[in-house]
Amino acid sequence: MPGLILEKFKEFKMSQDTLWIYYGRERIFQSDKAILAPLIEYIAKPRSNQEPVIILDKVMGNAAALLSIKAGAKRIYSPLGSRLASRTLSNHKIEYYLENIVPFILARNGEDICPMEKLSQGKGPEEFYQIIRLRFR
Repeated sequence: MPGLILEKFKEFKMSQDTLWIYYGRERIFQSDKAILAPLIEYIAKPRSNQEPVIILDKVMGNAAALLSIKAGAKRIYSPLGSRLASRTLSNHKIEYYLENIVPFILARNGEDICPMEKLSQGKGPEEFYQIIRLRFR
């Protein structure tokens, strides 16, 4: 992991934010909103061709992986990710660093698979974005 990003990743993990997005050395987006809302907000906002980006996300399930690809990610860093997310990122040739990889992301009750992880299975980035953006209106 490059030195600058390593320092930013340490800082990110200590923050209350859930998502940071960098273009080069500049942080161009940050949010403390929950679930997938920050990625959906970033994708929907007008921007002047700021791709590829580096994404730091607190939880990288498959849903977040698909949205990160849609957002133009070239690298992703997260303290927690799912096996399905790592496969999706690998299949799309996105570099990633997931500190802890779990079989799947859990729902808030801690017992079931996260509904977004379920919904994202078998979908591509654009297809999933079109489905999920309607839920977050």
